[in-house]
Amino acid sequence: MNDGESFNRGHASRRAFLVGAGGLGLSMAASALLVGCGGGSGSIVSPNPNPTPTPTPALPFSGTLPRSDSQMRAVIQKLLSFNAPPLNTLTPQQARLQPSIADAVRGVLQDQGRSTAPEAVASVQDRTVPGPAGAIPVRVYTPSGTGPFPVTVYFHGGGWVIATIDTYDSPCRALANAANTVVVSVEYRKGPENRFPAAHEDAYAALQYVANNAGEFGADPARVAVAGESAGGNLAAAACLLARDRGGRVPVYQVLVYPIADNDPTRPSFDENADAVPLNRPLTAYFLNNYLNSPAEGDNPLISLVQANVAGLPP
Repeated sequence: MNDGESFNRGHASRRAFLVGAGGLGLSMAASALLVGCGGGSGSIVSPNPNPTPTPTPALPFSGTLPRSDSQMRAVIQKLLSFNAPPLNTLTPQQARLQPSIADAVRGVLQDQGRSTAPEAVASVQDRTVPGPAGAIPVRVYTPSGTGPFPVTVYFHGGGWVIATIDTYDSPCRALANAANTVVVSVEYRKGPENRFPAAHEDAYAALQYVANNAGEFGADPARVAVAGESAGGNLAAAACLLARDRGGRVPVYQVLVYPIADNDPTRPSFDENADAVPLNRPLTAYFLNNYLNSPAEGDNPLISLVQANVAGLPP
């Protein structure tokens, strides 16, 4: 923001992004909750060390499922009904083929007799943007109306290992319509085929290309935001850190939906959610092991955002 006009436009954009994100409901809270992380009850039932007595079965997600609202509880129970193997017992290639939270959302909607058709937006276009290791696939969602629109560069979740822009299609459509923003969803590289910082470099490159070429997307270069969920939330924040430190284009706003922000497994939340569905302690370690080159990289401020200097970053 170089002058008062761009500040005022950016402020209005931030308000629009915030209002829009607050109204996404089930699409953002359920379809987006670490989409791509399947896991059946077998992932959290401990083996019985004494097979003679009849054991009392462990309750999946017993600590936190009762605290979920009715919509989220229905989605988690539908996910458990798929009886998929725990992702952390599979290769990453196998894990990418398992049922996801998005599949569970569709199952719940079908059970309720509701439509599972994608939310309509004015246009959806698949294209590429330049990246450090070649072209990066992106999907561009454009809302109805007359541009230039704000533009949100969006990064999907999946622990930097699983899921795709297809898995996270629903929240991007909802965000485009609710916030009246172009959404550019980025298909960054994943581990273990491409380890840290591959996804982070792709995120930065995509942000810079969109910010510097906003007109190609029918967007306003003064109203650029980043958004992401889980690992994607981490990437959104990291792209802002890299933009600040490298003298790149820094967005006016960042929307971080439950971002990965800390590498400390001694936090109380790890104990509280040790057997949670879809994300638990073993699966968290699995993702880190498949993306990082070494455990020490988990303390890098681009991974452990709580260690980063956030001065000068967008709200």
